[in-house]
Amino acid sequence: QVHLEESGGGLVQAGGSLRLSCTASGPSYRGGWFRQAPGKEREFVAAINWDSGFTYYSDSVQGRFLVSRDNARRILYLQMNDLLGEDTAIYYCAVQKTSSYPAKDVRRIDYWGQGTQVTVSS
Repeated sequence: QVHLEESGGGLVQAGGSLRLSCTASGPSYRGGWFRQAPGKEREFVAAINWDSGFTYYSDSVQGRFLVSRDNARRILYLQMNDLLGEDTAIYYCAVQKTSSYPAKDVRRIDYWGQGTQVTVSS
């Protein structure tokens, strides 16, 4: 069992930055972030393999967001820059126990965090 605790959401103006954090209580292969806007399906944002540091990004955030991790403390980060109105969503931390499935497959997540709201005002 892996417990995920997120923090760092809030309200920010368009063009601003926020950093999300997620503390994972147990081991896993990969940590990532998904988001869900009102009336939309949950979608992949970014992910990182804990050991190698290999990263994955969705096209919509590539170049603006940066996913990183502190392996020793099992903390996952999402640095979000140049935020846009369409980035407004609940952001969820997620982990996959193995490398068996693609990082962006929302159906293959083993554990989810409770979610943190990010609101970008224009």
